[in-house]
Amino acid sequence: MQSATPQVSNAIESVIKRDRLVVIAGVLAVVAIAWAYLVFLAQDSDGMGSGMAMAQLKTWSAADFGMMFLMWAVMMTGMMVPSAAPMILIFATVNRRRQEQDRPYVSTAIFLSGYLVVWCGFAAVATVGNWALHVNDLLDKMMGGSTSDYLGGSLLVVAGAFQWSRLKYTCLTQCRSPLSFLMTDWREGAGGALRMGVTHGIYCVGCCWVLMLLLFVLGIMNLLWIAALAGFVLLEKVVPRGDRMSKGTGLLLILWGGLMISGVIT
Repeated sequence: MQSATPQVSNAIESVIKRDRLVVIAGVLAVVAIAWAYLVFLAQDSDGMGSGMAMAQLKTWSAADFGMMFLMWAVMMTGMMVPSAAPMILIFATVNRRRQEQDRPYVSTAIFLSGYLVVWCGFAAVATVGNWALHVNDLLDKMMGGSTSDYLGGSLLVVAGAFQWSRLKYTCLTQCRSPLSFLMTDWREGAGGALRMGVTHGIYCVGCCWVLMLLLFVLGIMNLLWIAALAGFVLLEKVVPRGDRMSKGTGLLLILWGGLMISGVIT
Protein backbone atom coordinates (compact mmCIF):
# COMPACT_ATOMS: atom_id res chain seq x y z
CA MET A 1 0.00 0.00 0.00
CA GLN A 2 2.85 2.39 0.77
CA SER A 3 4.46 1.83 -2.64
CA ALA A 4 1.17 2.66 -4.36
CA THR A 5 0.79 6.01 -2.61
CA PRO A 6 3.39 7.87 -4.72
CA GLN A 7 1.78 6.46 -7.86
CA VAL A 8 -1.62 7.75 -6.81
CA SER A 9 -0.11 11.13 -5.94
CA ASN A 10 1.66 11.31 -9.29
CA ALA A 11 -1.57 10.40 -11.07
CA ILE A 12 -3.44 13.18 -9.28
CA GLU A 13 -0.72 15.69 -10.11
CA SER A 14 -0.81 14.57 -13.74
CA VAL A 15 -4.58 15.15 -13.88
CA ILE A 16 -4.19 18.57 -12.27
CA LYS A 17 -1.51 19.56 -14.78
CA ARG A 18 -3.72 18.36 -17.62
CA ASP A 19 -6.67 20.36 -16.32
CA ARG A 20 -4.44 23.39 -15.90
CA LEU A 21 -3.47 23.11 -19.56
CA VAL A 22 -7.15 22.83 -20.50
CA VAL A 23 -7.99 25.96 -18.50
CA ILE A 24 -5.06 27.86 -20.01
CA ALA A 25 -6.15 26.78 -23.49
CA GLY A 26 -9.70 27.93 -22.73
CA VAL A 27 -8.53 31.32 -21.46
CA LEU A 28 -6.28 31.77 -24.50
CA ALA A 29 -9.16 30.83 -26.79
CA VAL A 30 -11.47 33.43 -25.20
CA VAL A 31 -8.78 36.11 -25.44
CA ALA A 32 -7.87 35.15 -29.02
CA ILE A 33 -11.49 35.35 -30.16
CA ALA A 34 -11.90 38.73 -28.47
CA TRP A 35 -8.76 40.13 -30.09
CA ALA A 36 -9.68 38.71 -33.49
CA TYR A 37 -12.98 40.58 -33.26
CA LEU A 38 -11.21 43.81 -32.24
CA VAL A 39 -8.80 43.53 -35.16
CA PHE A 40 -11.75 43.00 -37.49
CA LEU A 41 -13.51 46.09 -36.10
CA ALA A 42 -10.34 48.20 -36.38
CA GLN A 43 -9.94 47.22 -40.03
CA ASP A 44 -13.65 47.81 -40.64
CA SER A 45 -13.34 51.24 -39.06
CA ASP A 46 -10.35 52.15 -41.23
CA GLY A 47 -12.19 50.97 -44.32
CA MET A 48 -15.42 52.72 -43.35
CA GLY A 49 -17.26 49.42 -43.32
CA SER A 50 -20.85 49.16 -42.20
CA GLY A 51 -19.92 47.68 -38.79
CA MET A 52 -18.53 50.99 -37.49
CA ALA A 53 -20.39 53.39 -39.77
CA MET A 54 -22.40 54.72 -36.84
CA ALA A 55 -19.18 56.40 -35.67
CA GLN A 56 -19.90 58.93 -38.42
CA LEU A 57 -23.48 59.57 -37.33
CA LYS A 58 -24.58 62.36 -35.01
CA THR A 59 -27.28 60.19 -33.47
CA TRP A 60 -27.27 56.48 -32.72
CA SER A 61 -30.07 53.98 -33.13
CA ALA A 62 -30.73 51.16 -30.68
CA ALA A 63 -28.75 48.87 -33.01
CA ASP A 64 -25.82 51.31 -32.91
CA PHE A 65 -25.87 51.25 -29.10
CA GLY A 66 -25.93 47.46 -29.23
CA MET A 67 -22.95 47.29 -31.59
CA MET A 68 -20.95 49.77 -29.52
CA PHE A 69 -21.75 47.88 -26.33
CA LEU A 70 -20.62 44.65 -28.00
CA MET A 71 -17.37 46.32 -28.99
CA TRP A 72 -16.70 47.53 -25.44
CA ALA A 73 -17.68 44.16 -23.92
CA VAL A 74 -15.38 42.25 -26.25
CA MET A 75 -12.60 44.76 -25.67
CA MET A 76 -12.88 44.40 -21.89
CA THR A 77 -12.82 40.62 -22.27
CA GLY A 78 -9.67 40.71 -24.38
CA MET A 79 -7.96 43.14 -22.03
CA MET A 80 -8.98 41.82 -18.60
CA VAL A 81 -9.21 38.03 -18.86
CA PRO A 82 -5.40 37.65 -19.16
CA SER A 83 -4.92 39.57 -15.92
CA ALA A 84 -7.45 37.27 -14.21
CA ALA A 85 -5.65 34.13 -15.40
CA PRO A 86 -3.82 33.48 -12.09
CA MET A 87 -7.12 33.58 -10.19
CA ILE A 88 -8.83 31.38 -12.77
CA LEU A 89 -6.04 28.79 -12.65
CA ILE A 90 -6.04 28.59 -8.86
CA PHE A 91 -9.83 28.31 -8.83
CA ALA A 92 -9.61 25.43 -11.33
CA THR A 93 -6.90 23.68 -9.29
CA VAL A 94 -8.91 23.92 -6.07
CA ASN A 95 -11.96 22.44 -7.75
CA ARG A 96 -9.96 19.61 -9.30
CA ARG A 97 -8.63 18.66 -5.86
CA ARG A 98 -12.15 18.80 -4.48
CA GLN A 99 -13.30 16.51 -7.27
CA GLU A 100 -10.50 14.05 -6.49
CA GLN A 101 -11.65 14.06 -2.86
CA ASP A 102 -15.28 13.40 -3.90
CA ARG A 103 -16.30 16.82 -2.63
CA PRO A 104 -18.67 19.23 -4.43
CA TYR A 105 -17.03 21.16 -7.25
CA VAL A 106 -18.10 23.51 -10.03
CA SER A 107 -16.97 24.43 -13.51
CA THR A 108 -14.38 27.19 -13.82
CA ALA A 109 -16.53 28.67 -16.59
CA ILE A 110 -19.11 29.70 -13.98
CA PHE A 111 -16.52 31.71 -12.07
CA LEU A 112 -15.30 33.32 -15.30
CA SER A 113 -18.90 34.13 -16.28
CA GLY A 114 -19.40 36.08 -13.05
CA TYR A 115 -16.18 37.96 -13.68
CA LEU A 116 -17.23 38.89 -17.22
CA VAL A 117 -20.72 39.97 -16.10
CA VAL A 118 -19.14 42.77 -14.09
CA TRP A 119 -16.97 43.92 -16.97
CA CYS A 120 -20.00 43.82 -19.25
CA GLY A 121 -21.65 46.18 -16.79
CA PHE A 122 -18.66 48.48 -17.10
CA ALA A 123 -18.93 48.16 -20.89
CA ALA A 124 -22.54 49.37 -20.70
CA VAL A 125 -21.48 52.48 -18.75
CA ALA A 126 -18.57 53.09 -21.15
CA THR A 127 -20.97 52.84 -24.09
CA VAL A 128 -23.16 55.58 -22.63
CA GLY A 129 -20.06 57.70 -22.06
CA ASN A 130 -18.93 56.97 -25.62
CA TRP A 131 -22.29 58.20 -26.92
CA ALA A 132 -22.26 61.34 -24.76
CA LEU A 133 -18.79 62.34 -25.94
CA HIS A 134 -19.70 61.57 -29.54
CA VAL A 135 -22.89 63.61 -29.73
CA ASN A 136 -21.10 66.56 -28.12
CA ASP A 137 -18.27 66.38 -30.68
CA LEU A 138 -15.71 65.56 -27.98
CA LEU A 139 -14.63 62.32 -29.63
CA ASP A 140 -12.86 61.83 -32.92
CA LYS A 141 -15.26 60.64 -35.62
CA MET A 142 -12.86 57.88 -36.66
CA MET A 143 -13.01 56.25 -33.21
CA GLY A 144 -9.85 57.99 -32.12
CA GLY A 145 -9.31 59.85 -28.87
CA SER A 146 -10.79 62.99 -27.39
CA THR A 147 -10.87 66.12 -29.55
CA SER A 148 -10.49 68.31 -26.45
CA ASP A 149 -7.04 68.71 -24.92
CA TYR A 150 -8.69 69.89 -21.69
CA LEU A 151 -10.84 66.78 -21.46
CA GLY A 152 -8.02 64.45 -22.47
CA GLY A 153 -5.55 66.09 -20.11
CA SER A 154 -8.04 66.04 -17.25
CA LEU A 155 -8.66 62.31 -17.74
CA LEU A 156 -4.92 61.68 -17.69
CA VAL A 157 -4.51 63.68 -14.46
CA VAL A 158 -7.44 61.92 -12.82
CA ALA A 159 -6.06 58.53 -13.86
CA GLY A 160 -2.65 59.44 -12.49
CA ALA A 161 -4.09 60.61 -9.18
CA PHE A 162 -6.20 57.46 -8.96
CA GLN A 163 -3.03 55.37 -9.16
CA TRP A 164 -2.17 56.77 -5.71
CA SER A 165 -5.61 56.36 -4.16
CA ARG A 166 -6.58 53.98 -1.35
CA LEU A 167 -9.35 52.46 -3.48
CA LYS A 168 -6.80 51.57 -6.14
CA TYR A 169 -4.55 49.71 -3.71
CA THR A 170 -7.33 48.04 -1.79
CA CYS A 171 -8.61 46.53 -5.03
CA LEU A 172 -5.13 45.88 -6.45
CA THR A 173 -4.17 43.95 -3.32
CA GLN A 174 -7.15 41.65 -3.81
CA CYS A 175 -6.27 41.13 -7.48
CA ARG A 176 -2.63 40.38 -6.64
CA SER A 177 -3.53 37.81 -3.96
CA PRO A 178 -5.75 35.19 -5.62
CA LEU A 179 -5.11 32.51 -2.99
CA SER A 180 -5.99 34.90 -0.17
CA PHE A 181 -9.16 35.88 -2.04
CA LEU A 182 -10.25 32.25 -2.38
CA MET A 183 -9.56 31.56 1.29
CA THR A 184 -11.63 34.52 2.51
CA ASP A 185 -14.38 34.67 -0.13
CA TRP A 186 -14.99 31.02 -0.97
CA ARG A 187 -18.63 30.12 -1.62
CA GLU A 188 -20.03 26.66 -2.28
CA GLY A 189 -22.01 25.59 -5.33
CA ALA A 190 -22.59 27.08 -8.76
CA GLY A 191 -24.26 30.15 -7.29
CA GLY A 192 -21.33 30.62 -4.95
CA ALA A 193 -18.83 30.34 -7.81
CA LEU A 194 -20.78 32.91 -9.81
CA ARG A 195 -20.85 35.23 -6.81
CA MET A 196 -17.10 34.79 -6.34
CA GLY A 197 -16.55 35.69 -9.98
CA VAL A 198 -18.68 38.78 -9.57
CA THR A 199 -16.81 39.79 -6.41
CA HIS A 200 -13.45 39.37 -8.07
CA GLY A 201 -14.72 41.29 -11.09
CA ILE A 202 -15.78 44.17 -8.84
CA TYR A 203 -12.29 44.32 -7.36
CA CYS A 204 -10.80 44.36 -10.86
CA VAL A 205 -13.12 47.11 -12.04
CA GLY A 206 -12.32 49.07 -8.89
CA CYS A 207 -8.62 48.67 -9.67
CA CYS A 208 -8.68 49.46 -13.39
CA TRP A 209 -11.78 51.45 -14.37
CA VAL A 210 -10.00 54.78 -14.70
CA LEU A 211 -7.25 53.20 -16.81
CA MET A 212 -9.90 51.84 -19.16
CA LEU A 213 -11.34 55.36 -19.55
CA LEU A 214 -7.96 56.42 -20.95
CA LEU A 215 -9.11 54.80 -24.19
CA PHE A 216 -11.21 57.95 -24.65
CA VAL A 217 -7.89 59.82 -24.76
CA LEU A 218 -5.65 57.31 -26.53
CA GLY A 219 -8.16 56.05 -29.07
CA ILE A 220 -11.04 53.65 -28.64
CA MET A 221 -9.93 51.51 -31.57
CA ASN A 222 -6.17 52.10 -31.28
CA LEU A 223 -5.01 48.49 -31.00
CA LEU A 224 -1.50 49.42 -29.88
CA TRP A 225 -2.80 51.40 -26.91
CA ILE A 226 -5.37 48.72 -26.12
CA ALA A 227 -2.59 46.12 -26.02
CA ALA A 228 -0.35 48.44 -23.98
CA LEU A 229 -3.04 49.04 -21.37
CA ALA A 230 -3.84 45.32 -21.20
CA GLY A 231 -0.15 44.53 -20.71
CA PHE A 232 0.21 47.17 -18.01
CA VAL A 233 -2.82 45.87 -16.10
CA LEU A 234 -1.38 42.36 -16.24
CA LEU A 235 2.03 43.53 -14.97
CA GLU A 236 0.39 45.48 -12.14
CA LYS A 237 -1.17 42.28 -10.88
CA VAL A 238 1.63 39.74 -11.33
CA VAL A 239 5.07 41.37 -11.04
CA PRO A 240 6.73 41.89 -7.64
CA ARG A 241 6.11 45.38 -6.27
CA GLY A 242 3.48 46.11 -8.86
CA ASP A 243 2.17 48.81 -6.53
CA ARG A 244 5.36 50.82 -6.99
CA MET A 245 5.04 50.54 -10.74
CA SER A 246 1.48 51.85 -10.44
CA LYS A 247 2.59 54.90 -8.48
CA GLY A 248 5.39 55.65 -10.91
CA THR A 249 2.98 55.40 -13.81
CA GLY A 250 0.58 57.67 -11.93
CA LEU A 251 3.19 60.43 -11.81
CA LEU A 252 3.84 60.08 -15.54
CA LEU A 253 0.12 60.30 -16.29
CA ILE A 254 -0.24 63.46 -14.18
CA LEU A 255 2.73 65.03 -15.98
CA TRP A 256 1.36 64.02 -19.38
CA GLY A 257 -2.07 65.39 -18.54
CA GLY A 258 -0.64 68.66 -17.24
CA LEU A 259 1.35 69.18 -20.42
CA MET A 260 -1.74 68.42 -22.52
CA ILE A 261 -3.91 70.88 -20.59
CA SER A 262 -1.26 73.60 -20.86
CA GLY A 263 -1.05 73.03 -24.62
CA VAL A 264 2.59 71.96 -24.63
CA ILE A 265 1.59 68.65 -26.23
CA THR A 266 -1.60 67.54 -27.96
